[in-house]
Amino acid sequence: MTSLPAAGIPAERIFFNGRVWTGERKLPWAEALAVWGGRIAAVGRNSEIAGLKGPLTETLDLQGMLVVPGFIDNHTHFMSGGFQLLGVDLRDAGNEQEFAQRLGNKAASLPEGSWITGGDWDHEAWPSRSIPRKEMVDPVTPKHPILVSRLDGHMALANSRALQIAGITRQTKDPPGGTIVRDPATGEPTGILKDAAMSLVSRHIPDAAPEQRLEAARAAVRHAREMGVTMINDMAGFDDLQAYQKLLQAGELTLRVYAITPLPQFQKLKNAGVRRAFGGDYIRVGAVKGFMDGSLGSTTAWFFEPFTDASDTAGLPSDMMFPEGNMKRLLSEADKAGLQIAVHAIGDRANATLLDYFQQVERENIPWDRRFRVEHAQHLRPQEIPKFRELKVIASMQPYHAIDDGRWAEKRIGHKRCETTYAFKSLLEAGAVLTFGSDWTVAPLNPLLGVYAAVTRRTLDGKNPQGWIPEQKISVEQAMQAYTASNAYACFTENDLGTLRAGKLADCVVLSDDIFSIPAERIKDVRVMMTVVGGKVVFRR
Repeated sequence: MTSLPAAGIPAERIFFNGRVWTGERKLPWAEALAVWGGRIAAVGRNSEIAGLKGPLTETLDLQGMLVVPGFIDNHTHFMSGGFQLLGVDLRDAGNEQEFAQRLGNKAASLPEGSWITGGDWDHEAWPSRSIPRKEMVDPVTPKHPILVSRLDGHMALANSRALQIAGITRQTKDPPGGTIVRDPATGEPTGILKDAAMSLVSRHIPDAAPEQRLEAARAAVRHAREMGVTMINDMAGFDDLQAYQKLLQAGELTLRVYAITPLPQFQKLKNAGVRRAFGGDYIRVGAVKGFMDGSLGSTTAWFFEPFTDASDTAGLPSDMMFPEGNMKRLLSEADKAGLQIAVHAIGDRANATLLDYFQQVERENIPWDRRFRVEHAQHLRPQEIPKFRELKVIASMQPYHAIDDGRWAEKRIGHKRCETTYAFKSLLEAGAVLTFGSDWTVAPLNPLLGVYAAVTRRTLDGKNPQGWIPEQKISVEQAMQAYTASNAYACFTENDLGTLRAGKLADCVVLSDDIFSIPAERIKDVRVMMTVVGGKVVFRR
């Protein structure tokens, strides 16, 4: 069924006098588009679209600015982003002193005993590059337990108060898939917890009240429309879905949500009869997310060979890999339930093992349009790259990580392994489906920074003006395809979203500059001037 008006019925809204990149092969460029019933009624030249104007039609002059399909983000931690917008932000703390000062200031603003969470700190940005310790923050947070995560979400710092609440001492054993970092001289916990060890503390943090969660969702949605993000793939909890539903009912949900819930809880969806991409135009469920390993920055990404700068470890398989065979079982059962599967894999061994699992599941279970996804797919051996095409596995990547991690990745794994890290071009040349997003709050939500990163690969420290591993740079059009049409395919919405074509939902973004013609290094400075969802202007600068 289509929402297009019958012949002679005028459009509700017309956007004209623009430079419209449709993303469609048959008509890649246009000047105007008309909207009716939340969908695109027509796309074409100004003169063609003018014929759909009626006495009540609203018209918006785009003044020659670039129009693109709405940006779809393939991987967010959206509610965490909302809480961060409302709470403590440590991402740009320039050194240990500023890190501690911000936490002290936050503690002074909260009632005694309140937890301090969030953070997104990055020790690699500090002059010392030293991993923080509890002694750094204990003096300024004596009466407030804290658990603040590194920006990758795979390592966190707890202060002494939090460790005491969790009962973590030098006698506490590392949990499967996690590490309690200890002082080499004394054996005492330093406060740093990696991957599964973080849950030893996080399970003691009280759940946010429903109104707090709703306020965080509002803040995140507001930020998204300012960034031109019209749809997110959210690594969501079931409580998050309740908040999104309340916003939708109140008319405040100005983006579309594809919720990807935890793989170990797939039975909740199965028992409810939910299958992939179940729901309406604004909220869909039916995908589940698992973990193969941790992160490069936390030295918990799982590699075949040890880290160059930490030769005593090759990383960690996640706790979902235990007991032996558990991950394969989860993947197979979720697939049999008709759920789409997305799995976090960073290290080369994690990716290779996951692709083998996917192949086994496909052989053992009945055929269907499963669209397996590897979330991040960061560090690949050359022999794994063709398998994405052969197995029809989607590479769900976040390009900003390349210019962030590229500052220090070679220190961690050496140049040779980095040659096929964030291998955007190699994957496309192999015929893989490549999608892009942010991993917000690990990286900024702004999709234009992601396009900039994929096209230039200029690291944040300015040391690679021609691009870090420049052989993996791709074109603006390829990056935009990954942020729009390919993302729509990855969440089963390709018939409704991803390109600007008559009959599709009217989601588009107006940009201040033409990213297809300006120098690539300027893309990071381009601003979103207007965000349109369902034909309605939800943000205007």
